[in-house]
Amino acid sequence: MPNPLAGLPPRLLRTKEAARFLGISIRTLEKHRTYGTGPTYRKVGGRVLYTVRDLEGWSAVGERKSTRDKTAGTVFPARPLTPEERDEC
Repeated sequence: MPNPLAGLPPRLLRTKEAARFLGISIRTLEKHRTYGTGPTYRKVGGRVLYTVRDLEGWSAVGERKSTRDKTAGTVFPARPLTPEERDEC
């Protein structure tokens, strides 16, 4: 049986849903958005929306196999970045 959702665009999540999906607080996600350290988002009619794909991609940046994993990226904290940290983005 074919998937009835196959041709549809990805579902968009509001901030509350996106924060819950990521396991972080709404305020932390809002701070990430303000400081430019969070996942890509869209504004539609004044609403902030996230795709599941963008949330998964952003969280995967910090994926690591051990505490010594040198190849892992960094998900920066929800605060203004220093110029050096901005260069890493």
